[in-house]
Amino acid sequence: MEWKFDQAPNVACITSQAVLDGSPVLVVTHYSDDHSWAFLDGAEGDPAQARVVSMGSIVRLHPDVEAVADLLPGMNAVRSAAGAAWHREAHA
Repeated sequence: MEWKFDQAPNVACITSQAVLDGSPVLVVTHYSDDHSWAFLDGAEGDPAQARVVSMGSIVRLHPDVEAVADLLPGMNAVRSAAGAAWHREAHA
């Protein structure tokens, strides 16, 4: 399988325990300062539930995030539900 993201599969990214437990990824952020990524479920975040995992583990659990692998640094991709269209916007 061809890797589509600009960071390698073993590079760390941010997510939440809910996403690791199967909640859909609804918000993807590609940070402009260090080109890191976050894959979140859109819920109000509890810092105690934040997790650092590999990019590869997120893609294995949620292969649908490959649809936004070309997201430019400084951008978010947001969708309303799993399977919904992604909408891209500047990261605030």
